[in-house]
Amino acid sequence: MELILALAIGILTGSGVWLLLRPRTFQVIMGLALLSYAVNLFIFSMGRLGLAIDKEPVLQPGLPQDLAHYADPMPQALTLTAIVIGFAMTALFLVVLLASRGMSGTDHVDGTHSPDAQETH
Repeated sequence: MELILALAIGILTGSGVWLLLRPRTFQVIMGLALLSYAVNLFIFSMGRLGLAIDKEPVLQPGLPQDLAHYADPMPQALTLTAIVIGFAMTALFLVVLLASRGMSGTDHVDGTHSPDAQETH
């Protein structure tokens, strides 16, 4: 299970970085989204929640009140907050992308046309 999770985080991170280095703004936005998913998986896995078995999510009578017997709620809260912030950030970037494309007529990050781009009018 740990190997699968580590591979998923690595693939998401690698794909996100590759898309961040692309010249078009939509690809950059998708790269940021993939990186945020990788970070969410990493935070979630550091809380031992996804990899732990037989851990109670709430306090039970008769068990000591320490993290050895319970799931850690902090990574869940951090991941949920990161998902909400990431959604808002993606929506804002898409609005900026549409406005920039409308004003400049191109979706390249630097605002210039590539030599192989076809002109559409």
